[in-house]
Amino acid sequence: MVQGGKLRDVLRTVGWNALLVLAGIGLTGLAGEIWLRSTVPFRTTSYPTIFIPNVGFLLRPDAEVRWTNQLDFWTVSRTNSLGFLDREPREPLSPERAAERCHVVVVGDSFVEARQVSIAEKFHIRLEELAARELPHLDIATTAIGMGGTGQADQLALYEYAKPRRPKLVVLVLVPNDFIDNFPLWRALRKGLDPEHLPYASPVRTEDGGFRWHPPDPNYQQFKLPRAVQVDAPVAAGRFQGSWLWTWLSTKYAATFPAEPDSRTYAARIDALLARHPAFAPLLDSRLPPPLRTNDVLRADEDSLFAFFAKDNALPFYEEALAFTAFAWDEFKARAERDGARLAILVSHRVHSFSSEGMFAWVVKMAAERGIPVIDQAEAIKRQGAELRDAGWRHNDHWSPRGHDWAAEVLLEYVRLNEDVCE
Repeated sequence: MVQGGKLRDVLRTVGWNALLVLAGIGLTGLAGEIWLRSTVPFRTTSYPTIFIPNVGFLLRPDAEVRWTNQLDFWTVSRTNSLGFLDREPREPLSPERAAERCHVVVVGDSFVEARQVSIAEKFHIRLEELAARELPHLDIATTAIGMGGTGQADQLALYEYAKPRRPKLVVLVLVPNDFIDNFPLWRALRKGLDPEHLPYASPVRTEDGGFRWHPPDPNYQQFKLPRAVQVDAPVAAGRFQGSWLWTWLSTKYAATFPAEPDSRTYAARIDALLARHPAFAPLLDSRLPPPLRTNDVLRADEDSLFAFFAKDNALPFYEEALAFTAFAWDEFKARAERDGARLAILVSHRVHSFSSEGMFAWVVKMAAERGIPVIDQAEAIKRQGAELRDAGWRHNDHWSPRGHDWAAEVLLEYVRLNEDVCE
């Protein structure tokens, strides 16, 4: 009986301790939930788009955009009447006044769209502010034409929105994935899209080896390539879907421990591509770039999609990717010169994040062949003794306010040394 009493006492103690632990966990979770709800501005994003024939999907004009990665930034901005995250376009100037003003138009993807910062913090506006103080005689004004998920090939249609500004300098902001987004087949492998049903106007090969323009498809999602395995959401994820604390914890975990690439999905996309478009077989019948991690975090110490730049890979798939990018640059240069503007390329710091500087070497080589100046953001960052990673957010590779400042400073330096671009 005594031993039985001792056992009951032990069990009772263990039970009370377990109950106290569970209560502590519950109270801690409740405190975390209350704290996040009281300090975090919002939990869900808002990114309203519309379809523009012959262009593709743009943000809806005069709409609110909310963007967050749940860890670093929570921004709320409004699009202008053109559907870009920028100030409202100014009234067109007279030909005489336009000749006096140096209008700089920056064109790019999500780095120019820059949902991660407020409009006032964006690099083109910082450039305008710096130039007003340091180069007032040039009368520099700026416009940003940016849309996430695009490459230079897609951005050719977006550039037409900037023509009424009568630019004297057009700056293409180059990021690593532009080589993917310019090449429909590579974009298909990365994003699971059909290369003949894309959300933006895109170049395609002609029978004689040239290029023609393929219109965007408003129903592109109906032609997406299938996944290899349907992954069901964890039971806990559905049960705590409305929890701000769960959202923060799961986001932090995914950023700290990125998932490995789903090679089965990648293989299924290749099979689906060949089933739909057997003409791609000669390009796919060679070593292909490995898939990115599921959260698209690019790491310099890994064999990434871009590793071939450092290996001088001459396989048909990669040569075709370079050819599509070269075509897009040629088109941009021709259109800028047609409109009386100079063209330059601002290379994002991310381009230097891959082994042996191979990608940057390709950019310099291809730009030199076309007489396009290259402006290197990374060189300016290193010159200040800073690290490249300081230009981005802790959990996101896009420019932080500091990264935007560095982009503005290196652009200002280029204009200072080449004032004739404003003539």
